[in-house]
This record gives sequence, C-alpha cells and structure tokens, in this order.
Amino acid sequence: MEAVSTSATKLSAVQIETGTVMRVSKEKAAEHRRQIIDAAARLFRERGIGATGVDSITEDAGLTHGAIYSQFGSKEAIAIESIRVALRGSRRTWLRAAAKKGQVLQAIVESYLSARHRDEPGSGCVVAALGGDISRQPRSVRDAFTEEFKQALEFLADVVATGDSSITEDEMLAAFASMAGALMLARAVTDELLSDRILTAATRWIKTRAKSRPKAPARA
Repeated sequence: MEAVSTSATKLSAVQIETGTVMRVSKEKAAEHRRQIIDAAARLFRERGIGATGVDSITEDAGLTHGAIYSQFGSKEAIAIESIRVALRGSRRTWLRAAAKKGQVLQAIVESYLSARHRDEPGSGCVVAALGGDISRQPRSVRDAFTEEFKQALEFLADVVATGDSSITEDEMLAAFASMAGALMLARAVTDELLSDRILTAATRWIKTRAKSRPKAPARA
C-alpha cells in the first residue's frame, strides 16, 4: 500500500509540475463544451428552443447537469452559442454547395431547397428551423442571432458574387428570405406532394428572378 501511495504521489507531483493535469482538464472541458453545443444545436433545430429542456441536452450529450451548468450557467447561454455555431456551420455548407457547380447561386438554392435538407432539420439551417422560435426568445438570444445572421448574409453574398458579380446584398437577402420561408412551409405541411411542390416552385422562382435581374457593374 505504501509503495502505491508513494508512486501515486510521485506521479501527481510530476503531472502538476509539467502541467499535464491542467492540460487534460482543459481538453476535457473543451470536449464537453463541444458535446453540449452539438447536442443543443441539433435538438433545438429538431424540437424548438422552448420544447428542449436541459435534461434532454444532458442526456443527448452524455453529461451531467453539473458539467452543463459549469460550462454555461443557463439554457439561455447554451442557446446563444448554439445559434452562433449553427449559423457558422451554414457558411461551410454554402461553400461546399458552391464548389460543386459553376452557377453558385443555383447550386446553393438547389442544395437549400432540397428534400434532404427539408427532412433533416437537426443538421440544417438554423434560420428555417428556429426563425419563428427565436422571435419569442429573450433579447440576448435575438441579439446574438441578429449579429450572426448579418455576418452570414454578408458571407453568402460574397460567396455568390464569386460566380455572379452583379448580385447585390439586398437581392441576396430577398433570395435567402424566400428560401428560408419556403423551407419552413415545406416542413409545416402534412401533404408530401404539396411540400415537394413548394420546394420546386420556390427553386424555380428564385432562379428565374436571378436570370432576369438587370446586370450591375462588377464588384471591385
């Protein structure tokens, strides 16, 4: 027993001296934080913020209440960071869609207004999944969404401009609002044929509007 205690003491001393204990602790805390955000972002988009309790997030993340509250302190704080992470994830999705075809706007519209995106809200656009829900959240949540959405919109306009230098940010805003609204409607109805029709009609309409738009001078 004494030998074990001595070895443990020596090991602890080495770990403390080299900073190993602290480093592992920080790594584990960061891992827990990612688990919480990933679980919350998916569950919020699938069920809504109001309908998702901390218990559900805890269970899905495989952590304890203590781990969650030590990281964030409140469900509101979790919602804020989850929204930020989800919107930043949308940027990567847009880039992947844009890389597949020469017509950037067309590729993004087709990817966004697809049956796959409609059927997988947990990993999809947070705007379409939570737009109505966020409007009923505290000001801090809405402020975080507003700030992140502005950056996402600017990013999207820049991505689309790589394939169409004439598009303006207002035009991109109108197109995105149409996309998000169409996706929300397609998810809301119980008639599958109508849902498909909404996606198809919105895709066609946005493409037609984009083609008929008067050409503007190229961006600097």
